[in-house]
Amino acid sequence: MTQGTALRERLGFVGWRLHGDGKVVTPGEIVKPGERLGWWRSIGLGGQHVLAMFGSTILVPRITEFPVAPTLFFSAVGTILFLLITKNRLPSYLGSSFAFIVPIGVATASGGVGAALFGILMTGVLLVVAGVVVHFAGPRWIQAFMPPVVTGTIVALIGFNLAPVAWGNVDADGNPVSGFRAAPVTAAVTLGAILLATVLFRGILGRLSILLGIVVGYLVALWRGEVVFTDVEKASWFGLPDFQAPTVDFSVVLIFLPVVLVLIAENIGHVKSVSTMTGENYDPLMGRALIADGLATTLAGAGGGSGTTTYAENIGVMAASRVYSTAAYWFAGFAALMLSFSPKFAELIYSIPVGVIGGAATLLFGMIGMLGARIWVQNKVDFGDPANLMSAGVGLVIAIAGFVFVTGDGLRFDGIVLGTAATLVIYHGMRFVGRWRGTSHEEAATPAAVPAAPATDVPDAR
Repeated sequence: MTQGTALRERLGFVGWRLHGDGKVVTPGEIVKPGERLGWWRSIGLGGQHVLAMFGSTILVPRITEFPVAPTLFFSAVGTILFLLITKNRLPSYLGSSFAFIVPIGVATASGGVGAALFGILMTGVLLVVAGVVVHFAGPRWIQAFMPPVVTGTIVALIGFNLAPVAWGNVDADGNPVSGFRAAPVTAAVTLGAILLATVLFRGILGRLSILLGIVVGYLVALWRGEVVFTDVEKASWFGLPDFQAPTVDFSVVLIFLPVVLVLIAENIGHVKSVSTMTGENYDPLMGRALIADGLATTLAGAGGGSGTTTYAENIGVMAASRVYSTAAYWFAGFAALMLSFSPKFAELIYSIPVGVIGGAATLLFGMIGMLGARIWVQNKVDFGDPANLMSAGVGLVIAIAGFVFVTGDGLRFDGIVLGTAATLVIYHGMRFVGRWRGTSHEEAATPAAVPAAPATDVPDAR
C-alpha cells in the first residue's frame, strides 16, 4: 500500500477502481462513484458534463452582468471543493444558481455590485452553518421547517418572479434593451430550437438542448447582424479572471435568505436523486454536501463570482450514460478552470445577443417555476388541507405581483422575500393554531426533495 493510498483511506477519501474492461459499461450495471472507465473515456465524460452545465451557467452572469470568467473559475473551484469535502463519494457539478438573479439585482441597485457579492458571501456562510447542523443533528429539522408544500412554493415563486426578467427592460426613451422584447425574432428562434432539440434528440444531445438552442439562436443573431465581435477580437487568449471583492453591507442579507432555503432543498434533492439512481445510501453526506456548496458560494461572493448549486443537468448526463464516476467531474472541474483563464472566451460569451438570452430565459424561468409544482406532485401535497392551500396561494401571489415593503430607514423587501416569509409564517401559524384547536388536517411529515431533472438540461431551482 502506498503512502498516498493509506492517507486516502485514513481520510475516508474514495479512489477509483476500474469498471470492467474500462471501455464500456457492463450490461445491467452502472459505473459507481468509486469506479471509473479508462482515463480517456473519463476525460470525454468530463467534457460532456462541461457542455451540460454550460448553457445554464453562462446565462446567470449574462443576466446579472457579472463577469463570466470569475463565475467559471468559482464554478470549477467549487466543484473540486465539493468532491474533496464529500470524500469523492458524491458526483456533482456546481454551477451558477438562478435563485440569486433577483436578489443580486435588488442588492446591486441599492448598494452596487460589492453589496450583491456580500449577499452571495453571506448566503454561503449561512448554508455552511445549515450543513454543520445537518451533519451533526441530521436533516429532520429541515423536513419539519420546510415540508414539501413550503419547499415547492419557494421554488415556484422564485421562478415565476423572474418572468419580467425574461421579457426584458426598456431605456428612458421606451426602447427595449434586454430580454425577449429586445429581439423577438431571435428570441423566438432560440426558444423554438431548445424545444425542438428536446423532442428530436435522445440521450446526451437531448440533455444539451439549451446549449444547442443557444448556438442556433447565436447563428441566427449573427445572420441578422445582432452580434458584435469587436471586444472578442481585442481580447487576449490568456489572462487572469477579473476578480472583485465584496463590500460589507448587512442590509442586503435578508434579501438573500430565500436563496439559502432553495439551496438546502436542491442539495438534499441532489443527494436523494443520486442515492436512488445508484442504489447507495448517501444521506450521511447531506451535511457535507451543504457545507461544500456553502463554501463554494462563500468563495464566489468573496471573489466576484455567482453563487453555486448542484446541477440537475449533470444528473441527466449520468442517467443517460450510466456513469456516476466522480472521476469525470474532476476533469470537468479542471476544464472549466482552464476556460476561466481565457479573456477571449469570456468576451465570446459576452457577445451572446440579448435576444438569445431572452429566449433561453423564457424557458428556464418557466421550468424553474413548474419545478415547484413537481415537488408538490411528487410529494403528494394535499391541497384539500387549508394550511397547504392558503400558505402556497398567498406566497405565490405576493411574489408574482411583486409586493414591496420599505422600512422607515429605507430597507426594501421585494416579492421573493415577502412571499417566502408569508409562506412560512402562514403555514406554521395555521399548523400551530390547528393543533391547539384540534382542527389540523396535518399528516405525517415527509422529506421534501427536488425531483431529478427530466430529459433536458433544465436547472433545478437555480
